Amino acid sequence: MHLRKASGLQKRWLKNNVSIMLALVVLTVLIFSIFVSAYFYASLSSGLRAKAKTTTDFFGNYISQSYNDYFQSCMKFAQSFEESDRLELQFISASGRLVASSSGPWMGQIQNTPDLLQAVETKNISVFTGKSPVTGERIMAASSPMIYTNGEVIGVLRYVTSMKTVDRQIVLISGVAILVGALFSFLILFSSSRFIRSIIDPVTEITATSKRIAAGSYGSKIQKQFDDEIGELADTINDLSVKISQAEKMQTEFISSVSHELRTPLTAISGWGETLLSAETPDPAETRRGMTIILRETRRLTNMVEDLLEFTRMQDGRFVLNVENCDILSEFEDTVFMYGSRLRQDGIELEYLENDDEIPEISCDPARLRQVFLNVLDNANKHGGDGKRITASMTYEDKHVVVRIRDFGPGIPEEELPHVKMKFYKGSSRVRGSGIGLAVCEEIVTMHGGSIALENAEGGGTLVTISLPSGEE
Repeated sequence: MHLRKASGLQKRWLKNNVSIMLALVVLTVLIFSIFVSAYFYASLSSGLRAKAKTTTDFFGNYISQSYNDYFQSCMKFAQSFEESDRLELQFISASGRLVASSSGPWMGQIQNTPDLLQAVETKNISVFTGKSPVTGERIMAASSPMIYTNGEVIGVLRYVTSMKTVDRQIVLISGVAILVGALFSFLILFSSSRFIRSIIDPVTEITATSKRIAAGSYGSKIQKQFDDEIGELADTINDLSVKISQAEKMQTEFISSVSHELRTPLTAISGWGETLLSAETPDPAETRRGMTIILRETRRLTNMVEDLLEFTRMQDGRFVLNVENCDILSEFEDTVFMYGSRLRQDGIELEYLENDDEIPEISCDPARLRQVFLNVLDNANKHGGDGKRITASMTYEDKHVVVRIRDFGPGIPEEELPHVKMKFYKGSSRVRGSGIGLAVCEEIVTMHGGSIALENAEGGGTLVTISLPSGEE
């Protein structure tokens, strides 16, 4: 397994998840080993108990004989015991001395393990597990009292077996369990490492790319590896990077455009000012022409500064409405007629389409909405003035006041329609402007709870639809 320096996330994963799983594996192996050991010991103990009871019951026939006959029977039975390869059969006197054994002539040897004393005292079968006081090896012994006809315990029948084989089996099984646990732990570590790397590697790449974006490499993208939450995060950051790149590009174009827009009227104002001041005998017609141009360019500068100020207020949250009950129809008609007189000077007809709808008063900021109407009419003039005609109307539809302004110019390219209301966006249009007018208009309309939509009109030109709620239930 290829190991690398653990990251903070990897350390937390190892600490909070993998360590718990490993602890559970160790605990499981330990419990399994204890269970196996207890099972083997219990099975062996149960077997010895059953065998001791069966043999004791068999010897009940000899207990009624004399002591001498009894001991002779014990010796013969021990000598003919067929399981001496795995068990030792002992006959022990009540005083603890060995009478007969299937393993050898150890007559008179004293046996003092706890099972013997308990069997004599309680007259019940007793089992001992521990070291043999004679050989020193681990044994298990089952002692069954042999009771004479008068109720006296005259001896103990005892089965003894070495624990060496059983302990070896327990160790072998426990070793296999430990090996399986170790293999399982390795698989946990391996799979956990693979899993955490599948998280850390994309996160590392996301972090590195985010730093590049923060350093100014707008448009940098992350290679998506998985269709999951991390993949979704990568898509989100990629989208963010593209949008920042677009915003940066639009902002750069905006600064360039505003610089150009400011330079043009300033050049005209400065040029005509110098011309008028340098004339020794001013020509009234020339002076009037120069002052007209200066006034027009000054108004243009004023409008641009007002747009910039509005945009700044919109960006920092200082853009507010002064709401009052307003005759919105009157405000709209005044705006149309006022702007219409300006358009006639350029040979453009602004046609107001009257209708019989009764337009209710609405709660709004009349100055802000007048600004929206003027901006939309000005855009219709600048971008669609080639059609020499603009129409404007106001209707009442489904408890909304709906304003429609249409020009008969070339319209907007379909691919640019979704972006025309974005700040700084100017698209392919070569008309001078800052690119923030429609963004300000949308903010104003949205703050009134309404909407503004642009589309290409059937038959040519652009149709702008402004919908404002009337507030009526």
